[in-house]
Amino acid sequence: MTRFWVGGYGSDMDGDAEGISFLSVDEGRGPSTLTYRGTAAPAASPSWLAQHPTLDVVYAALEGAGEVQAFTRSGEGSLRPLGAALAAGESVCHLAVSPDGRMLVASCYGDGRVIGYGIAADGRLVESAPDKAAALRAALFGSGREDDDRDASTPQGDAERPSRAHSAVFLPDGRIATADLGLDLVRIRRRDLSVDHDVELPRGTGPRHMVLHPSGHLHVVTEYSCEVFTLASDREGRWGLVRATIASEIAQVGFDFPAELAMSRDGGTLYTALRGSNTIAALRVRGGGDVLEPLALADAGVDWPRHHLVYDGTLLVSGQRSSTVSVVDLDERTGAPRDVRRVTSAPTPTSILPAR
Repeated sequence: MTRFWVGGYGSDMDGDAEGISFLSVDEGRGPSTLTYRGTAAPAASPSWLAQHPTLDVVYAALEGAGEVQAFTRSGEGSLRPLGAALAAGESVCHLAVSPDGRMLVASCYGDGRVIGYGIAADGRLVESAPDKAAALRAALFGSGREDDDRDASTPQGDAERPSRAHSAVFLPDGRIATADLGLDLVRIRRRDLSVDHDVELPRGTGPRHMVLHPSGHLHVVTEYSCEVFTLASDREGRWGLVRATIASEIAQVGFDFPAELAMSRDGGTLYTALRGSNTIAALRVRGGGDVLEPLALADAGVDWPRHHLVYDGTLLVSGQRSSTVSVVDLDERTGAPRDVRRVTSAPTPTSILPAR
């Protein structure tokens, strides 16, 4: 039996989830057997889930409470808290774990903060001590230099255009890319989360989630302009914009709001979900990983597709407003989304994570 943990909104976020939910697929029968199995761990609005790279430990962003919590497996379909929940920022909505399993980065939509936590050997979260070197650099140089060391917990912004941190990706060189939906920035940060440099996107685009392509390019989906921006690094390690591609030729700006960006196993196709028209848009990746072309558009099978992932020749799509998860078939040859194979219940789902 293949298992999936499902994050969702609870009563503190106007949802029905009682915690982390549990879905399963019967071995040998495929995704058409996807079934809701109940609550795996009580928690308050665990809206985003992330997996430790080597341990059977799951991290949850408790969005309404503004906390992060580690959980460890306690049974075939159950989890238990691993250590105490730690304070994060307002509306913490995304978590990323470093490839070495020693650091977790939390992005907070409400106040724009990007917060780092240490991860102990057993997977529990540890509040990171302030980085003395970063503090010294900031004291000596301030924030006037191009490669300044701005405090990650003090985002730049104002009442008219507030900072809205929304996701993070660990880069191969150890730095971290973070997307700020409010300021239209992709920020390249050092390991201590001080800012190395910014990549500015056009105003009003709203960068939300990112995928690091095997070619080394970083693809960024924008919530407000329905585009995917492609970024690349030069020889000096400075990132810049390569090109922008519309997510779908019939996406309606102001009505459609892209959410997740997922990649096929071979890196040849990207998938984003359009909340509004409730569709899945596929883009073909060409060239050296820097050229994207709209490929296909299909029904997501849910209302308000918040998150999706590629699994066994299908997409599993979480429908926040319909309280369902759908299974969308992918064309074996082209990777294009096709028919909805199955829909199963799940309380206010907002993220799906394969169980280890």
